Amino acid sequence: MLLPPVCFMMNQSSLTVQRLCQGLLTVLGRQVGSCCQSTCLETLRILSRDKRVLGPVGTREGMLVLAGLARLQSGEEGGDSLQEDAQTEEEERVVVEALKCLCNVVFNSVAAQQVGADVQLARGLCARLHAARAGCHEVGLFSLRLLFLLSALRPDVRGGLQRELHAVGLLTEVLERTLDLRWVGPYEVAHPGLQALPIPAEDNERAMEALKALFNLTLSDTSDEGGDHQLRLVTAIMRHLLMLKTQTEDKTEEAHSHAINLLSNLPVSCLDVLIDLPVQGGQEEYSGKNMDAVQVLLDFMEKRIDKGANYKEGLTPVLSLLTEGSRYHREIRRYIKTQVLPPLKEVKVRPEIGSTVRNKLVRLMTHVDMGVKQSAAEFLFVLCKESVDHLLKYTGYGNAAGLLVARGLLAGGRGETLYSDDEDSDTEEYKSAKPFINPITGHVEEPMPNPIEDMTEEQKEYEAQKLVNMFDKLSSKQNLALLRE
Repeated sequence: MLLPPVCFMMNQSSLTVQRLCQGLLTVLGRQVGSCCQSTCLETLRILSRDKRVLGPVGTREGMLVLAGLARLQSGEEGGDSLQEDAQTEEEERVVVEALKCLCNVVFNSVAAQQVGADVQLARGLCARLHAARAGCHEVGLFSLRLLFLLSALRPDVRGGLQRELHAVGLLTEVLERTLDLRWVGPYEVAHPGLQALPIPAEDNERAMEALKALFNLTLSDTSDEGGDHQLRLVTAIMRHLLMLKTQTEDKTEEAHSHAINLLSNLPVSCLDVLIDLPVQGGQEEYSGKNMDAVQVLLDFMEKRIDKGANYKEGLTPVLSLLTEGSRYHREIRRYIKTQVLPPLKEVKVRPEIGSTVRNKLVRLMTHVDMGVKQSAAEFLFVLCKESVDHLLKYTGYGNAAGLLVARGLLAGGRGETLYSDDEDSDTEEYKSAKPFINPITGHVEEPMPNPIEDMTEEQKEYEAQKLVNMFDKLSSKQNLALLRE
């Protein structure tokens, strides 16, 4: 069968590029100068963005050539998995370009992912990170990125990193060095202070890659990684990161987003580390607990709500984290409730109308995205100690109906979680208005005008007769339908 001209040209082009890739690998496998190696690797990096031409590069031979140029020995070769670091700027450039090529190839080729697992590239990467030698920023950055890709795309590699290579502890150390942490307690990092400088751009880049890799490694059980102690250390570092700023507001938000995603993976029992530290002047305090980090999470949540887009990826992780933290830590729940659901005073406006955090969350309870809607409703429900009556007081029955149906609580009652017996106190304004609140809308409605008040007697009779005729017509249609059956 003859191929269409366009397909033929594409196939011919792909074959040509594949031969070019094979030729570049052949040159790279020889003893050539660093300048030649860099040029070949730069070309290969650009070509490796095309999935159709990765056949020669995704082989065992191709991957070993790139790993050697990246100064990473395969784990199967035995011995130390890290070759001698590059000494000159040209040699460092070769290592960086080789790592970039490996990132592209592993991302775009399933065959390369399998080879990467078989030759144990992750072991070589961990050896490099463990050595902690001061060197080229990009070498560290792309080593972490390659580790992130391998842990994301290969569950078997992820398991080996957790159990055999103790990578959670290793990446924790990487974060400690990168952020220049100073411990002042078992799970307390020295406070950065109000005048602390922003995280340098390069340090921030490496920290973000380490956070992404840690996120992958904490997706499953990490009990073999040093247990509760190791995860509480991670929690303390995430708290510190939430207190820091980077060079730009967008980068700060990105850093906080990665920290929140990682915290969402950790056992909820570790979240007490966020609040169990001394309260200093100017810090948020509630019941003797330091609420600085919780307030940062609330501010982040509101900022994401105000963006009005990408709620699924941008908002639901922080909502989930705040929900679980509130469910299992009384102080966190009580503090958040004072910020989100303060005692009701304004009862003449619908709960979804307004600019408070409560108003914004109630609006999300009827969002078109089911996940967003459920996350917002569950968060408010937990703040109300899973009491239907308390929830309806703040949201109205109409906004809460979806959650109540899903929970089987349309008739009222409570959820399954047990909460403390602290009582909610109502304001005098709410108590006086409570009998007049419409339970469906959640607010006091203005009296509706009587539609027949200004009608004459003839108009009233006319409207009444019109209504009777409508009922007769409806009844006739129903009787006709029954006869046809």
